[in-house]
Amino acid sequence: MDEIPVELSQDKGIQHDIDLVPGTKYCVTRHWPLPRDQVKAIDDLFDSRRQVGQVRESKSSRNAPAFCVKKPQGRWRIVHAYNKLNDATIPAQTTIPRKDVIIDSMAKSTIYSALDLHDGVYQILTRESDVALTAMRDASIALGARLPAELLRRCVRPAPGCERED
Repeated sequence: MDEIPVELSQDKGIQHDIDLVPGTKYCVTRHWPLPRDQVKAIDDLFDSRRQVGQVRESKSSRNAPAFCVKKPQGRWRIVHAYNKLNDATIPAQTTIPRKDVIIDSMAKSTIYSALDLHDGVYQILTRESDVALTAMRDASIALGARLPAELLRRCVRPAPGCERED
């Protein structure tokens, strides 16, 4: 993993707002099975982000699954599947300029800048009331690796005619 900022971004007066279409329900997506190396990559990411305060435990009823895609350098890129959240969101009304217009406007420029998009999702704070919409499911829970035995005993029903030994 790359170096992680040691603190949450400062409030710069700009926040990411997630406005849902009135009357729509944001659906919860079940996490699909992942290979153990992807589960480890996701767990490592969330553990490191949790330590620096960029993510926190959630009791939100909403969640989106995560999965990994291999980068050309061999590391994992974590992908958050916000498809259903995107479908329930009011689209932004701002227009994105065409690239030829941007290039033409830079023709006589003397100062150039680059926007750091590395971990961009952690650089702008989300409106506090919308944070619950961005909840992610822990990959280990989907795999069943971290479920305590007591929880499994309460949640798993034995098949008819089978006795459960505690």
